[in-house]
Amino acid sequence: MTFVNVGTLGALPGKRDELIALLTRPSTVLTAVGCLAYEVGTDDSEPDTVFVMELWQSAEAHRASLALPEVQSQIAEARPLLSGAFGGFRFDVVGSPLRT
Repeated sequence: MTFVNVGTLGALPGKRDELIALLTRPSTVLTAVGCLAYEVGTDDSEPDTVFVMELWQSAEAHRASLALPEVQSQIAEARPLLSGAFGGFRFDVVGSPLRT
């Protein structure tokens, strides 16, 4: 079952663009473990927030990705840029008008 993780990451003041650059670095490892989409965005009304939408083949694929050395390294690199403010939600996809 397709799994979606949508979240917000609070960046330290002035560090949002650096966090975006880190999150948008090309990664073949995510695709290899079942990531179908990983979109990073901003909203000018929230200058210290990064929005992330992840679409995965399954919740298990998402969990497994977090144990990968490449992902752990990226998380460690991101930590000094984060304010500690996080938000979001997760859900299993039950249907779409775009797919049969």
